[in-house]
Amino acid sequence: MTIQKTARLTMGAAAMAVMGATAAHAWEPTKPVEFVIPAGTGGGADQMARFIQGVISKHSLMKQPMIVVNKGGGAGAEGFLEVKGAAGNPHKIIITLSNLFTTPYGTGVPFSYKEMTPVAMLALDQFVLWVNKDAPYKTAKEYIDAVKAAEDKKYKMGGTGSKQEDQIITAALERVTAPKKFVYIPYKGGGEVATQLVGNHVNSSVNNPIEAVAQWRGGALRPLCIFDGKRSTYTAKVTETMAWSDIPTCKESGLPTEYQMLRGIFMPAGVKAEETAFYVDLFKKVRATPDWKEFMEKGAFNDTFMTGADYAKWVAAADKTHFDLMKEAGFLAAGAAAPAAK
Repeated sequence: MTIQKTARLTMGAAAMAVMGATAAHAWEPTKPVEFVIPAGTGGGADQMARFIQGVISKHSLMKQPMIVVNKGGGAGAEGFLEVKGAAGNPHKIIITLSNLFTTPYGTGVPFSYKEMTPVAMLALDQFVLWVNKDAPYKTAKEYIDAVKAAEDKKYKMGGTGSKQEDQIITAALERVTAPKKFVYIPYKGGGEVATQLVGNHVNSSVNNPIEAVAQWRGGALRPLCIFDGKRSTYTAKVTETMAWSDIPTCKESGLPTEYQMLRGIFMPAGVKAEETAFYVDLFKKVRATPDWKEFMEKGAFNDTFMTGADYAKWVAAADKTHFDLMKEAGFLAAGAAAPAAK
């Protein structure tokens, strides 16, 4: 083999290597990425987004900084409308919760999840029925029996926002207790809800685990049941005597109600496939860290990951489920249309 031919082969191999590297990193952010939270501070979405920001920075997973911004006005409509208006901008992402569905159906705001690009489901979040530590109820059945037996008193249920997940679950509980047994009191975020329950300003809440774990660990709150079909798999003790797995399901307690919430990532519409692929890869790297595993256990999350067509299919099914739940509860805004049949 001649020197010239060897040189050509070497240069060809080098070029292919560069092309391969370019293909593997076809795009990456060229300026700071804005991470929108369509909710207030202290809640589950806020905590997860800020945790992710910290993991990315700690492990240098992205060259550009990630800037977290809360835009929770109008039950999250502020954040969703901003992303809707940022079509084609790959430097803006949003973390979603179920207000992705409940906000447009409950308020009539001109927005649909179809006007964004799905990136990845990071996890599914649980809901727990909580009471103050001084409440006389040790089980969910005791609490619900008290609510049902009350003739004049209406029990106060604290929750995040109106016509959103917490109020939907409250309406589902009223199937068991009887209509109008609860007075639902909306707050700006899960952190505020937990504070109000600690102060005995409400009788109960259905906060996510991560929104009330500090108060539970500190002995200020008591979990009665978890709104899932099976108990949590996390067995490490959170308090001196209890782990997440020790909390019975609501079904075990005579409350046949289940509900889990999306923690997922979307981008604006009109972004390129390689731009979406960058963020899919980024969140895979986040999920591979020991920090993520610890965070999942701390918040008792269902650690489910989904991308691509599977994620899009799941979102479409969840959209229909929320429409049906809100229609039954009477939470739909005037003119809210059912999801188009496939």
